[in-house]
Amino acid sequence: MLEVSQIRANRQQAIDALKKRHIDAEQTVNDVIGLDDKRKHAQFTLDQNLGEAKKVASEIGQMMKEGRHEEANSAKEKTSELKKYNQELDQELKQIEVDLKNALAGIPNTPHESVAAGRSSEDNETIRSWGKAEDASHATPHWDLAKTYNLIDFELGVKISGAGFPVYMGKGAKLQRSLIQFFLDQGEKAGYTEVIPPHLVNAESGFGTGQLPDKDGQMYHAVEDDLYLIPTGEVPITNIYRDIIVADEDLPIKNIGYTPCFRREAGSYGKEVRGLNRLHQFDKVEIVQLSRPEESYAALEVMVKHVESLLQQLELPYRVLRLCGGDMGFTSALTYDLEVYAKGQGRWLEVSSVSNFETYQANRMKLRIKSKDGEKRLAHTLNGSALALPRILAAVLENNCDGNEIKIPACLVPYTKFDSIA
Repeated sequence: MLEVSQIRANRQQAIDALKKRHIDAEQTVNDVIGLDDKRKHAQFTLDQNLGEAKKVASEIGQMMKEGRHEEANSAKEKTSELKKYNQELDQELKQIEVDLKNALAGIPNTPHESVAAGRSSEDNETIRSWGKAEDASHATPHWDLAKTYNLIDFELGVKISGAGFPVYMGKGAKLQRSLIQFFLDQGEKAGYTEVIPPHLVNAESGFGTGQLPDKDGQMYHAVEDDLYLIPTGEVPITNIYRDIIVADEDLPIKNIGYTPCFRREAGSYGKEVRGLNRLHQFDKVEIVQLSRPEESYAALEVMVKHVESLLQQLELPYRVLRLCGGDMGFTSALTYDLEVYAKGQGRWLEVSSVSNFETYQANRMKLRIKSKDGEKRLAHTLNGSALALPRILAAVLENNCDGNEIKIPACLVPYTKFDSIA
């Protein structure tokens, strides 16, 4: 979440930046500043009263020694009154702090200056593209290919769990697993350290990366244990560093991890969500970085290039989009989406979002950097899909089928141990 000091120092700048998200935040910003004023006043009064109570208490013993019993008894009454008042003031302060935290949690991140003030995905800016989006009139969508070549059984998934839970079969399962291992190996070559995190997280972790309370309804919740199935590997991997002070010399910290992901969102109907296009359970390889603030945007560009390198090796036509304010995630300051062209559907499919959250997540998680001279400051956090599997698999199938067989991209053959599916 945003820092109160940041809002105070740049009040109008914050209000103007949030307008890119089409949010009128003036009243909310004023409320935050007002609550912070109340917090400061309550803390100042409490500190004064505690000091006064301590001073009076220290004088009582001397009064008793000197036989000033009436003054001592009066002082005891005063300390008793101060103690009661301080307890009330302490409770008031705690409530103000809760109200302030809730108010801040309801404000999304302020967009980076390069973000355009669009309203929807139609207003996103195409930065660059690679490969050719070929004519799709003769191509076959992946849901038909999956059935023809016995790669994925969508109906069986419905029987076992429900819609959005496919069962990968035979070479389809092997291809899926090969993609995961390829992405992990490429991440390791790029300097990322692999982690295998939990697939359920507590509410503190969900809050730390911003999924709670913003996306509460989209997450599967194990109510009895009060744990959430992760919607993305970003949540557990980033929360490794919650309540941590990292040494400046240890930065950047780069992690990669494979996880299944779970999302309740049902979405719309039609080919946009058919087959692998939108699932309740899907596999993803996630890259996460902790960065010095002055280096985070250079790190973001390198992360995008890493994702591009994966798509180029898979020989999938893609484009890079910079999201507008109205289409950007709640916690992000700047997001690039990467979309691949799926010939069988004749459309672009989002396969990765790479984002810089600046200090927004770090402030929620109390993730700080300590320099050699002892100075502490909030870190910048970044993450990206590298890559999300369902739509990548869909594009690999659709773009590599010649009507007789599906050719496997050369980079995957060492993993699959077969070069085609016939």
